Amino acid sequence: MAGAAALALTAGLLTACAPDKPQFQSVDLTGADYAQGFALADHNGQPRALKDFAGKVVVVFFGFTQCPDACPTSMAELAQVKQLLGPDGDKLQVIFITVDPERDTPELLKAYMANFDPTFLALRPSMDQLPQVAKDFKVYYKKVEGKTPGSYTMDHSAGSYIFDGKGRIRLYNRYGAGAEVLASDIRLLLKNT
Repeated sequence: MAGAAALALTAGLLTACAPDKPQFQSVDLTGADYAQGFALADHNGQPRALKDFAGKVVVVFFGFTQCPDACPTSMAELAQVKQLLGPDGDKLQVIFITVDPERDTPELLKAYMANFDPTFLALRPSMDQLPQVAKDFKVYYKKVEGKTPGSYTMDHSAGSYIFDGKGRIRLYNRYGAGAEVLASDIRLLLKNT
């Protein structure tokens, strides 16, 4: 019995000496086996991969330019996050991946990003690439037909995936959590990578 007590005490002491794990407000995905990256063309036609942004915290959001609510709200919130980070705002890269490549042309995506921040990039998967990218990130999307062929809308997941400066998936930020929450979590990632 004394051996068990000594073992428990030693384990407690070792735990107390372990470095503190960051206390994120978003969902901690550290070690997840999905959302491992992307290889898609951006709105300038340039091939992009997660490794292109080494040293930066990367926030990935899936949406579409004709989205009436979640997409513009989330992108405006991400622009606010960049401002809240102050000088560290340069260490943030926002990536918008369209779930509507049928209508979201590179020109439209470029103009859409410019509405929020000129450093934000939009990626445009082909219609063939979209199902795999969505599966890789566990993102839901579905075309909802409108009254005319071009008036459809898209139902889609509305959270953001956050990668640390080493390109590892770390967090999932739920839609509507607020800029302060996201800025706080990004500061923690910047401090701990």
